[in-house]
Amino acid sequence: MSVSSENMGHSVTREILSYLGLANKTAAWGTLGTLRTFLSFSVDKDVQRLLRAITGPGVDHRTIVDVLTNRSREQRQLISRAFQERTQQDLLKSLQAALSGNLERIVVALLQPAAQFDAQELRTALKASDSTEDVAMEILATRAPARLQECLAVYKHNFQAEAEEDIKCETSGMLRDLLLALGKGARESHSGIIDYHLEERDVQVLQQAARPSPENAWILIFTQRSPEHLIRVFDLYQRCTGQAVEEAIQKHFRADAQAALLSLASVIRNTPLYFADKLQLALQETEPNYQVLMRILISRSETDLLSIRAEFKKKFGKSLYSSIQDTVGGDCRSALLALCRAEDI
Repeated sequence: MSVSSENMGHSVTREILSYLGLANKTAAWGTLGTLRTFLSFSVDKDVQRLLRAITGPGVDHRTIVDVLTNRSREQRQLISRAFQERTQQDLLKSLQAALSGNLERIVVALLQPAAQFDAQELRTALKASDSTEDVAMEILATRAPARLQECLAVYKHNFQAEAEEDIKCETSGMLRDLLLALGKGARESHSGIIDYHLEERDVQVLQQAARPSPENAWILIFTQRSPEHLIRVFDLYQRCTGQAVEEAIQKHFRADAQAALLSLASVIRNTPLYFADKLQLALQETEPNYQVLMRILISRSETDLLSIRAEFKKKFGKSLYSSIQDTVGGDCRSALLALCRAEDI
């Protein structure tokens, strides 16, 4: 598929999403990612292109970005293995030697298996970051159950430590308990049956937030109920109390606990909007937060980045593509724009 036809298809997708409100319904499209399996994929041709880009007179950044941002993660893994077999060289190490700075970090992330990428981000957040709550919440609350369990297994293998133990060591109080509960991956799947009795019971529990030590009940409901059920609980809560559940969180919780519950409520209500807000914050910093931009664009590129783009444009009045183009500089801009894929008019 040509770039122009891809762009046209994405514009049509955005328009349909805007009018029909399908931003959260990935089943309607199969995928709402910007990056899909490349149909004309030839592993041999890609290996040759990358080899020439690395070993030619001057590193060809454009070719490297073009190949890696137009192949699915599975296809990138095939390229990496084939490169090793044909050249007896490690593709990741060869690219690291040829590149530097933020572009190198993006390329490394693109070549890592998804679980390894998530595990590294979680480890960095827990051990060497001032944004532990934010990053840990993002990974533990937004990854599909199978991917989360794979991430935690890779974490244990790579770092010789359980993520659960690191969470216990690096966090405390309700934030710790909330992250530990999310790490268990015990959230119920939606059965398709509306349980009105359970909705009413959950609202009653949340209404009792002013009693001593209500944390355990909030954690149980927020981390075990399905998102579909919780959205109905949030709506019923507002009808019964006259205030949004977020207002109750702000009233009854403080500091890390409040921030964590508000983040989780945002994920539950509208995951693409949650990510759109995070991208906007990353772009608004004095120096763009490249780690956040990279993590979100890469991790959501094959799932729901089209939905995130639609929510970004709807809330901020400017496309994500234009925002990156106007804010981000350096060699990594082309890679981030390629992952974003297209303008939203």
